Amino acid sequence: MFRCIYNGEKEAKAGKSVFGATIREILETDPQAVYLDADLMNSIGTAGLENAFPDQAIQAGIQEANMMGVAGGLSAVGKKPFAHTFAAFAARRCYDQVFIPIAYAKNNVRIIGSDPGVTSAYNGGTHMPFEDICLYRAIPHATVIEFTDSAMTASLLPALKDRPGLTYCRLSRKNCVAIYSEDSTFTPGVANVLRDGADVTIIACGMMVAEALQAAIALEKEGISAAVIDMFTIKPLDEAKVLEYAKKTGAIVTAENGNIVGGLGAAVAAYLSETHLTPVVRVGVKDEFGQVGTPEYLAEVYGLTAAEIISAAKKSIGLK
Repeated sequence: MFRCIYNGEKEAKAGKSVFGATIREILETDPQAVYLDADLMNSIGTAGLENAFPDQAIQAGIQEANMMGVAGGLSAVGKKPFAHTFAAFAARRCYDQVFIPIAYAKNNVRIIGSDPGVTSAYNGGTHMPFEDICLYRAIPHATVIEFTDSAMTASLLPALKDRPGLTYCRLSRKNCVAIYSEDSTFTPGVANVLRDGADVTIIACGMMVAEALQAAIALEKEGISAAVIDMFTIKPLDEAKVLEYAKKTGAIVTAENGNIVGGLGAAVAAYLSETHLTPVVRVGVKDEFGQVGTPEYLAEVYGLTAAEIISAAKKSIGLK
């Protein structure tokens, strides 16, 4: 069960501190769990784990592809590996090693890609992955999740420990806008309806959930009733929820901090094109590379804002 506490304010704790504490708890409670990192422990809140858990925490160095192979091997002998690096490297740099020794070999590995999309900020275009969702969605039988806030990270990450197959998780290192209460729990593959509505449905993930809620509040003042769904599991898509709200509102907007070519918006649009013809307007990065800037500046540049969602909602309603 979950409880939405959205009021526009950010969480007190940064995502990386919650992630580090959660990984530590996982290692403490399950001796078969293993944490691997590609020289980013200081950046993700896990510094010191290699000393506290010398048999369970591995500093792999700047060798992301090799780390994925090691993770696959650890799973093959019964371990439960979690592997972390920046999302850009987890996707582009070691895609073949994720595809073959992990996914194709049917090993059970949880990969965490941090700083997705514009949250990469000053690391710039080389470190700014808009395509990671697209790439991981293309891997057969993979699970793709984006943590909405730190409450979700703390609750859902341990629940993924025994999940079979490849699981890819997007994680912001910074302070997210608070969406959920700390006692909330989540089920992979089951989307959360945060706000009901009758005129249009906004399906969002990651940082765009807060923008979607802000947009829905503004639309309500204009007499437009907007539902908001947190589709934190992007694959497998909660098709039942998508279909239910497509029929209920007749208009869909998707919002993601990533490339719309093959991400959440593409998944929703493809599904509805074959099941229930519904206008879908996608908000996201439109076939562009990243660049240096603050997350706020980049969100404006790439149209990842509540204002963009409001415009898309009106367009979608007009296409009914």
